[in-house]
Amino acid sequence: MSKVAVVTIFVALVLKWGWKLLNWVWLEPKKLEKWLKDEGYKGNSYRFPLGDLIELASMIKEGKTKHISMTHDITSYALPFDHHIISKYGKKSFAWFGPKPRIYIRDPELIEEILLRPNDFKKLHPDPFLDSIVRGLIAIEGHKWIKHRKIINPAFNIQNLKVMFLAISSSCIDMIKEWEILTAVTGSVEVDVWPYISSLAGDVISRAAFGSCYEEGKKIFGLQKEQVDLALQMLFILNVPGRRFIPTRVNKKFNQNVKEIRSTLMAIINKRKKAIETGEGKCDDLLGILLESNKKEIEEHGVGMSMEDVIEECKLFYSAGSETTSNLIVWTMVCLSVHQEWQIKARDEILQVFGNGKVDFEGLKNLKIITMILNEVLRLYTPISMTIRVTHMKETKLGNMMIPPGVLLALAVMHVHHDPEIWGDDAHEFKPERFSEGILNATKNKGSSAFFPFSGGPRVCIGQNFAMTEAKITMAMILQRFSFELSPSYKHSPFVVIIMPPQFGAHLILRNIA
Repeated sequence: MSKVAVVTIFVALVLKWGWKLLNWVWLEPKKLEKWLKDEGYKGNSYRFPLGDLIELASMIKEGKTKHISMTHDITSYALPFDHHIISKYGKKSFAWFGPKPRIYIRDPELIEEILLRPNDFKKLHPDPFLDSIVRGLIAIEGHKWIKHRKIINPAFNIQNLKVMFLAISSSCIDMIKEWEILTAVTGSVEVDVWPYISSLAGDVISRAAFGSCYEEGKKIFGLQKEQVDLALQMLFILNVPGRRFIPTRVNKKFNQNVKEIRSTLMAIINKRKKAIETGEGKCDDLLGILLESNKKEIEEHGVGMSMEDVIEECKLFYSAGSETTSNLIVWTMVCLSVHQEWQIKARDEILQVFGNGKVDFEGLKNLKIITMILNEVLRLYTPISMTIRVTHMKETKLGNMMIPPGVLLALAVMHVHHDPEIWGDDAHEFKPERFSEGILNATKNKGSSAFFPFSGGPRVCIGQNFAMTEAKITMAMILQRFSFELSPSYKHSPFVVIIMPPQFGAHLILRNIA
C-alpha cells in the first residue's frame, strides 16, 4: 500500500472520529437543548464538556460539611444541586450531566407511565457510578432480566421470609444485648445508634444470604461499603475510558477490593454448590435458594445464570438488602425520638400484640401503627431519592411529548414525596395517620404512583417485603426494651450518598425499660 493511501486512510479515520467526538460533546447537546426549550423546559445552557457537573460537585462537597436544624423538610439539604435547579427553573426543569440533559419528572401520572414501560424507558447504561459498585437484577434489561427475576423470585416468597425470620431475630438479639450492656449501670446512655444499625443490617443480610458462611459474608459487606466511599472519591474519572488503569491510590484500592470481593464470593458459591451436590448443604438461605432455583432453570430450559451472574446478584443482596433497611430503621428511630407520642403508640401496639415475650412472624401482620410509621418514614426519608431512566435508540412518546433519544429522565422521588400538591400543606410534617386507610387514600387521590420508595411497575424492588419485615422485627424488639430521644449532641444530616445515611451519626439517649 502506498504512502498516499496510508495517509488518506489515516486522515479519513481522524475526520470520522473527530466528527463523532464533535457531535457527542457539542452538536447533539445543543440540538437537545433546543428541543428542551421548545418543550417549555428551563435550565442552564450547555457548557462544554462537563455541563453542570462542576456545580454539582461543589454543592455536594459543601453540603457534606454542614448539618441542619431538626426538620423533615430536607430536600434542599439532602439533594442541594437538584433542589437548586428545580427551585430556580420550576417543575419543568433540566440539568446537564456532561453532554446529557436530565429532565426532572414530578408528575405521578408520567412517573407511573415510565415505570410501567421498562422496555421504552430503560436503566442508564452504562452508569459509571453504580456499575462500578453493583449490577445484577437492578441493572440488567430485557430477556436476561426476565430470566434472572424468575430465578431469584423464590428467594423472596412468604415461606422463605418465614425461614429468614430466625436470621433477622438472631441479629437483633445480638444488637440489643450490646445496648443492654451499655445501659446496665445507669439505665440510660447516649449512643450513636447508626453504626449499630448499619452493622445489624449487614449482619442480617450475611446470615440470610449465606447462612453457614456468615463470617465471610460480613467481610464482603465491609468491602462493599468501602467501595461506595472510594467510588465517590473517583466521581470525575469514572467516565474516563480505561479508568481502571489510572494509577491513583484510590483507584488501586478500588480494583483490589473488586478482586477480593469476587474471589471471596466465588469461594462461598463453589463451597455451597458442592455441598448441595453431595446432599450436605441446605437451601434455606438466599444463596441456597438462588442456586437451587438456577439449577432447576438449567435442567428445564438449558440456560440459567452463569457464575458471574450469581456473583453480581450476591453483591446486590448486600448493597440493596442492607443499605435500604438500615436507612429505614435509623430514620424511624430519629423520627420516634422527636415524636414521642408516636413512639408511645407504637410501643403500646407491640406490647398488645407480643407482650414482653418473643416477637413472632405471624404477629407482624397485626402491627398497623408500626406499618403507618414505616410508610411515613419511607415518604420523608426515602432510601432512593431519585430514579434515573433514559430514552435509548429512538424518539419515545411520554404524555403529550416526543422525547428524543439520549435524554435522561430523573424520577424525583424525594421531591414527589414532599410535594404539598400531593400530600397537602402538612407534606413536611411527620404524620403517620395519613396512611391509616392505605396508600391510595394518603395521596389526595393522586394514586399509588405518588408513593414509590421501592420504585414501581414490573421492576419494583424484589426485596421490599424482606426490608419491611426486617424493619418491623427490629423496631418491635427495640421498642419492647428501650425508649429513646434525641441527644443534645445530635446533628440532623440526612445527606444523599446513593441512599441517605445520617452523615454525622444518630446520637440518641437510650433508656432500658425492660
